[in-house]
Amino acid sequence: MTDTLILQQGSSWRAQAEVFDEIFFVFLALGTLIGTIVVAYTLWNVYKYRDDGGEPKEDFDAPEVGELPTGQGGPKAKKLFLSFGLSAIVVISLVVYAYGILLYVEEGPDANGDNIEIMVEGYQYGWDYEYPNGHTETGEMIVPADTRIDISVTSRDVWHNFGSSELRIKSDAIPGDTNTNWFSVSSEEVQAQGGEATYRVECFELCGPGHSAMKGQITVIPQDEWEEWYEGTGGNSSNVEGGASVGGAASINGAAIGGVSA
Repeated sequence: MTDTLILQQGSSWRAQAEVFDEIFFVFLALGTLIGTIVVAYTLWNVYKYRDDGGEPKEDFDAPEVGELPTGQGGPKAKKLFLSFGLSAIVVISLVVYAYGILLYVEEGPDANGDNIEIMVEGYQYGWDYEYPNGHTETGEMIVPADTRIDISVTSRDVWHNFGSSELRIKSDAIPGDTNTNWFSVSSEEVQAQGGEATYRVECFELCGPGHSAMKGQITVIPQDEWEEWYEGTGGNSSNVEGGASVGGAASINGAAIGGVSA
């Protein structure tokens, strides 16, 4: 497991979206740097050893077709082994870094019992969400900020795939099988979206003629607002035809929550 000092600072967690964005940035930055060095070195050698029509210098060791460095200490052999050594260091470092940080994505942060487990069930063509107290929502999952949300994904009919591109989560929804995943949204992100963060949910598995309309929404609200809403559910169900509408609005205990009516 990756050291918690790297991925967890105090009580704050790294969301999956943040982790994948960091991996992408590291590979992009390092690839750009190395690519720039390699291209620049190649162009410099092209210019330095260009054919100017004159006689080559006596000490010029021209390469021959099919020639391989012998490893006897010549300049070409040194350059080759130096490049191999540097490449190995870079590649091994990236593998260790990526493997360690992806372990965090696979296992998730230590929630210390404060996580919330939600059952996600797909059907043609929508999503049902069942909370620990038995309350169910159709179309919209309402969760608190700064909390690890564990989801168990399944299907009641055909294969689906529950995912949110913005949260970087995807899980197959297979009849008779359950796949687990997790996500977390910080309170800073919620405040940045005006006190309520919304994320589109889509099905990423072709599941029938209504596949393209199989959408939903994850709504993240502050912890205190969510606790007030959750206490009022009492195991009741909230159903909306056709799933959630990302542009819609609803009222939860007098508070405006985008999506569906709770």
